[in-house]
Amino acid sequence: MIHFDVAGQPVGRDRLFLVGGPCVIESEELVFNVARFLKEVCGQLSMPFILKSSYDKANRTSIISFRGPGLEKGLAVLQRVREELRVPVLTDVHSIDEAHRAGEVVDVLQVPAFLARQTDLLVAAGRSGKVVNLKKAQFMAPREMFQAVEKVRRTGNDRILLTERGTQFGYNNLVVDMRSLSVLAESGCPVVFDATHSVQLPGEQGSCSGGQRQFVEPLACAAVAAGAHGVFIEVHEDPDKALCDGPNSLNLAAVPPLLKKLQRIHAAVRIQDSESIHEQCEG
Repeated sequence: MIHFDVAGQPVGRDRLFLVGGPCVIESEELVFNVARFLKEVCGQLSMPFILKSSYDKANRTSIISFRGPGLEKGLAVLQRVREELRVPVLTDVHSIDEAHRAGEVVDVLQVPAFLARQTDLLVAAGRSGKVVNLKKAQFMAPREMFQAVEKVRRTGNDRILLTERGTQFGYNNLVVDMRSLSVLAESGCPVVFDATHSVQLPGEQGSCSGGQRQFVEPLACAAVAAGAHGVFIEVHEDPDKALCDGPNSLNLAAVPPLLKKLQRIHAAVRIQDSESIHEQCEG
């Protein structure tokens, strides 16, 4: 398994890591508050942390849905958060030009799930030299993502994360097949489980998506038990008033106990794996 650092934060090694933050930049204050909170919690747990927030959510259900402040204003916010709080930052990119521009500011470029097959975008993200987070498309089987990984690797960039975010199942629903995590790991990339987008109900509310945040914890626990190296959680000060993905986001208070629980599961899995390897060596 390949492992590497993201601005000094290890991913794919012995410690579970968190990618978390508000879905979209609603305000600079919100991003700073959530980032500061998550940094403190993860610091207490010795858990590597990468802040996630988007300057533009280009795949919103409705034409009138809030998308964010846009590229330039959004990157300015992320740059200030990165420099003042000293946290690595991840954001979505949707085009070649965005990959070039965002790559000058953030530490991780995320290719959204709906764009997982867009070759030119994947190549541009890889050529940025930054870590690339590839989200598995809702319409793709896990093994199909190996081709997306290869597109990035052909640029000479091997610092790639693969994120599972559920698979479309009928109308307005997603399901998570935990076997997907083992398959994705065969790529040699650290595997992340997106615990909040996996409980999304796409288009369920007509002009926007719904969600079932009560299932975030059980799915996250199952994913870590199944071998996920990191978890992706969207966090908001008041999810019910969030301008994007509120129904599947967690509030601040829900995060610390969940992360502690996930750490215990991760530790138990590692102990079991170590004992299994030891037994094989003795045999």
